[in-house]
Amino acid sequence: MAKRINSTPKKDGFRMPGEFEPHEQVFMIWPERPDNWRNGAKPAQNAFKAVAEAISQFEPVTMLVSPAQFSNARARLSDDIRVVEVNTNDSWIRDCGPTFVIDDQGRIRGVDWEFNAWGGLYDGLYFPWDQDNLVARKLCELERIDSYHTEGFVLEGGSFHVDGEGTVLTTEMCLLSEGRNPHMSKEEIEDMLKEYLNAEKVIWLKDGIDPDETDGHVDDVACFVRPGEAACIWTENKEDPFYDTCRQAYDILINSTDAKGRKLKVHKLTLPKVPVKLSGEFDIDQVEGTIPREDDDICIASYMNFLIVNGGVIAPQYDDEYDSLALEQLQEMFPERKVVGVPTREIVYGGGNVHCITQQQPKCQQETK
Repeated sequence: MAKRINSTPKKDGFRMPGEFEPHEQVFMIWPERPDNWRNGAKPAQNAFKAVAEAISQFEPVTMLVSPAQFSNARARLSDDIRVVEVNTNDSWIRDCGPTFVIDDQGRIRGVDWEFNAWGGLYDGLYFPWDQDNLVARKLCELERIDSYHTEGFVLEGGSFHVDGEGTVLTTEMCLLSEGRNPHMSKEEIEDMLKEYLNAEKVIWLKDGIDPDETDGHVDDVACFVRPGEAACIWTENKEDPFYDTCRQAYDILINSTDAKGRKLKVHKLTLPKVPVKLSGEFDIDQVEGTIPREDDDICIASYMNFLIVNGGVIAPQYDDEYDSLALEQLQEMFPERKVVGVPTREIVYGGGNVHCITQQQPKCQQETK
């Protein structure tokens, strides 16, 4: 039985582990809404399948699907992937799913953040979001995991990274946006991060690169490679729309120390050579409350939006000249892991990437004395 815990992870000795720590499994949600995914979501489903199959080489995958899509998803996915029927509004489980925390006794709990589709009625991307706001609790029920609920505090999983040793990485653009927690100060928001992720220090980057989608999630800009080391997007092209954001983020990171007092080692990860744009073939249903897509809109195509898995890294590929360079740079950052590239342009067209459509459940490991 899964219970609601009226406390906080920090008070109870639970912490969010780094993504590079061992996983039990990865969760995903099958895409289908035709007002976000082009051509009835069939191209997106192919891309999600490719990501899921790549992850399943390294660890188990559970795909959540709607009742209408269960048979289709079950037929198209390999038998290695578990398919479970769960209602959702869309398919961004990084943001609507639970954040898992563990303790040194081998226990696991979930954090169920309030979700409002990246800004609610102020500047959210769709309405309603009621089913997405239930995903975290449903998953905790499914896995019989007790959970904490941050009622009245909005946060998405893609808006922060942790090093598992007390440090949180996030952006002011997102967490201080009017559509999240306008009633709270920066200090109060930081206190919530520390309390529910069990952290001691928050490193604030200024901006993300997607102000119109997620208000600047950090998982497109930077992440922790391992304790004491971070990666940051980079380009030498002054015409690139994200040129200034790269340098701003890099400067903050190289001048930061983590919760343990270590000066961060920062790796540079290239951006695509050519920005990815929507083409004239992009066609979605026009629905009131959903932001329309226009031809030549710049998509948020960042190689940083990868997922670290057990023994591997699942990385985006865009049919760009710098695809192979990105894989080489990632392999240098993760010499102990196998880096696997997956074509993800169709996911980018919907507003996210590999990290956005996945959520890892960490493996519980009892501390040995």
